[in-house]
Amino acid sequence: MAGLGFSNQNGGHRLGITEPISLSGPTEYDIIKTRELEKFLADVGLYESQEEAISREEVLGRLDQIVKTWVKNVSRARGLNEQLVQEANAKIFTFGSYRLGVHGPGADIDTLCVGPRHATRDEDFFGELHKMLSEMPEVSELHPVPDAHVPVMKFKFSGISIDLLYARLSLWVIPEDLDISQESILQNADEQTVRSLNGCRVTDQILRLVPNIQNFRTTLRCMRFWAKRRGVYSNVAGFLGGVNWALLVARICQLYPNALPNMLVSRFFRVYTQWHWPNPVMLCEIQGGSLGLQVWDPRRNPKDRFHLMPIITPAYPCMNSSYNVSSSTLRIMTDEFQRGNEICEAMDANKSNWEKLFEPYPFFEAYRNYLQIDVSAANADDLRNWKGWVESRLRQLILKIERHTREMLQCHPHPGDFSDKSRPFYCCYFMGLQRKQGVPANEGEQFDIRLTVDEFKHAVGMYSLWKPGMEIHVSHVKRRTIPAFVFPGGLRPRPTRVAREGRRNSETKVSSHAEEDVLPQGSETKVSSHAEENVHPQGLNGESKRKRDDNDAVTSLRDPKHLAVVGVSGELVHESRSFGSIGTSYSGTAGVETSAKILREKVEDNMGNGLANPICLPQVPSQSGGEFDASLRLDQCSSAASKSLSSKEAEKLAVEKMMSGLYAAHQAFPEELDLLEDNPEYKNQAKISGGSMKGSSKESSTTKGSLLVSLATSTTAGSCSSLQSSGKVEELEPPELLPSASSLNSATSAPKPVLRFNFTSLAKATGKST
Repeated sequence: MAGLGFSNQNGGHRLGITEPISLSGPTEYDIIKTRELEKFLADVGLYESQEEAISREEVLGRLDQIVKTWVKNVSRARGLNEQLVQEANAKIFTFGSYRLGVHGPGADIDTLCVGPRHATRDEDFFGELHKMLSEMPEVSELHPVPDAHVPVMKFKFSGISIDLLYARLSLWVIPEDLDISQESILQNADEQTVRSLNGCRVTDQILRLVPNIQNFRTTLRCMRFWAKRRGVYSNVAGFLGGVNWALLVARICQLYPNALPNMLVSRFFRVYTQWHWPNPVMLCEIQGGSLGLQVWDPRRNPKDRFHLMPIITPAYPCMNSSYNVSSSTLRIMTDEFQRGNEICEAMDANKSNWEKLFEPYPFFEAYRNYLQIDVSAANADDLRNWKGWVESRLRQLILKIERHTREMLQCHPHPGDFSDKSRPFYCCYFMGLQRKQGVPANEGEQFDIRLTVDEFKHAVGMYSLWKPGMEIHVSHVKRRTIPAFVFPGGLRPRPTRVAREGRRNSETKVSSHAEEDVLPQGSETKVSSHAEENVHPQGLNGESKRKRDDNDAVTSLRDPKHLAVVGVSGELVHESRSFGSIGTSYSGTAGVETSAKILREKVEDNMGNGLANPICLPQVPSQSGGEFDASLRLDQCSSAASKSLSSKEAEKLAVEKMMSGLYAAHQAFPEELDLLEDNPEYKNQAKISGGSMKGSSKESSTTKGSLLVSLATSTTAGSCSSLQSSGKVEELEPPELLPSASSLNSATSAPKPVLRFNFTSLAKATGKST
């Protein structure tokens, strides 16, 4: 184990915002295990063939020719003279997994078209270029998404999937040797262009910031495969996507610059098991830039304070790439990190293997109760568009369920969709349901999520491109009645002990009016906290997993009052935000002092054992918690002290110091989080709440078979008190939908009222007590 004070150098330039945890080189064991890992990845088919690689290069070359022809046509249509038409140029760049070199067979290629100022996005890119592509026989499944957060055109070119973005620069001519890594490229660029450019800029910056690109690629390929097998690879579902996993792996490579993939995978799980979210993961210091673009900063930007798992992009403007993560998905991912860490430790003791680490997560065996979201349309094109829209909104359903049940009911979304061959133009999605772990269930306690689902369906029905035939249905199914078409080969597997793989499996009873196994379409759904069977969490080799700390700050971040929780007996209990430094909950400076005290005691113990030099203590932030000191670094520790500690203990202390020092300086939580939701999707809800809506199958809150929401529990009076204000329900805004800082400053004292449902009136109408 190398000393903690050595620098992480790459050609004379130190990588990362802290010193590396270890500079140790590989052992013979690491070399052997890395070879085993590489063979395993090759055997499961993660590497494309040489023929496919050549086909991809040919497709990219052909696409580059197409956009060059396109921009000349646009220039001619704009009335430019022939000389300017001949000089007109557009250029194709790649990013994502293909640019990083970790793509596999059949993977799509993320591409960016950079064009001149006179080639517009709406009229020319989504108009003229779309028309050109639609007339080409090599192009199929052409699907433009102009209203996405990052506008994109999706299609297949000679069978290879392409995601094409567009960046419109303030240049009349795009040079062939254009360097998009320069900050000046963003001058006068619109917001969509900045987002589109950042895909390439971030990818290139990641490759510059890792000490060994080959080791990074092998490790990232491994972690991407692991995340897909364990069901936590999906940005749209609230987990992490390709760029998020790349950033997490790159940070581990910085902390262990001389390690081989075997050790990097092991340390990935070890470090992120100990990570105290929402401390951010950053590859480099956040720079303000000269263009005045907003960067991620929770001290200045109110919306950044709601992010639960910040993973910051390294290119200006630095942004959080993981704002989609919810309380439920963060819980699932941290549980998976813990599982991975235990398996890697077992591998070190020759008690496990790579196959165990990559075992698929048994989603349809893990829960007793699920929500099934059925999506259908009149034809294939409509289904493609409608499905994409519904999928992008499913995360909102998770957030609504979390808020409306005070995070007592947790959702686990399956990252993919399923299709039934017997039903054309149809697909469905599933979410596992469970009661929050560690909270005792009260007798007769139920979660009625009908109105929550009804509200979600209204929001989905506001799709601007809705067409007749586009339908959505939400129903409850139990584990034993999951449709057979979701299983490989259409065959339902026999239950196994893996189904009891704990952590996520505290069971939730779901009952319909008739206590039917499968809720008939259109019938009411109620989610109750009773477990129909006692399922004990199972860990590696049958050992029980450690219990999750339910006082963790993550679970209370989205609470409108976020310091108030309801006790078992219904009384209101207050708790401090927990950062969990060395097993100790603390808040602000006092918490850092507590952490420092514990470390100081470790130092005294070590000195009592004859150590010549003490372990370095974390620096305590000022009470103001104000400015971020970019020069803050991990203190140098003597080699004598580090050698006296085990590798695992030394690494733990290094992570703790990062949490309490440099990273803690970015934390600034709001005094009040009870903002009203100002989501544009609800602006017209009052207009449609009295009648039928598109995509809802004419289900409404007043008809039989509707899905309504109420929180009917023995402790509801306490838990719902903060949700009721003059008969209206207030709920938090999703992070990405929060108003800007300027708008908050101008109207912080008087939030806009939003149409919401009255729980008291609802209870009277349904005969339930609140």
